[in-house]
Amino acid sequence: MPAPAVTSEAAIVASARQLLEERGAAALTMRAIAAEVGVKGPSLYKRVRDRYHVIGLVLDQVADELTDLLDAAASTGSPMTDLRAMTSAYRRFALANPATYGLMFTSDPLIGGAEARSQRSSTTLLDRMEVLAGADDALPSARMLVAWAHGFITMELAGAFRLGGDVDVAWDFGLSRVLTALATGGHEPAGHSTRSS
Repeated sequence: MPAPAVTSEAAIVASARQLLEERGAAALTMRAIAAEVGVKGPSLYKRVRDRYHVIGLVLDQVADELTDLLDAAASTGSPMTDLRAMTSAYRRFALANPATYGLMFTSDPLIGGAEARSQRSSTTLLDRMEVLAGADDALPSARMLVAWAHGFITMELAGAFRLGGDVDVAWDFGLSRVLTALATGGHEPAGHSTRSS
């Protein structure tokens, strides 16, 4: 008698991410995941409760990946340089994993864990932003940077930049302007004042 098919949580998450990127969130069903890992539905339910559980596991993995990427990018000790590198690493991840990236912003209460994932992946960002913008402005500054990056990336993924020009140049331009504004609190940066010292 052949041995029953078995799977693992890691295989389920890997299959779910592949399905997500290849066919979109609507294709992420328990039946499709079971077929992808080569088991029947009952075997899958021995490992995960339901579709929401699977999505939560995927998002946990993504949070860990992003945390590692962002922490690795923040390698110089210079807040401006590190924040530029971190934001660009965030963009590279989003462009390489567009469907997974979109899923990161789900607010479905049946998935849960969003706050813990955000806290985990934001620690280094908030640390660098505190040095750049000050303790009182660290959180709103981090939110502004992420909101700008997310808006840009969302438009880029949608093919919404239709007027020509180099999108990478536009990214660098916008990122520089946002970081400079956050560093100076909206004032003219040091070294650019017209006042004599």
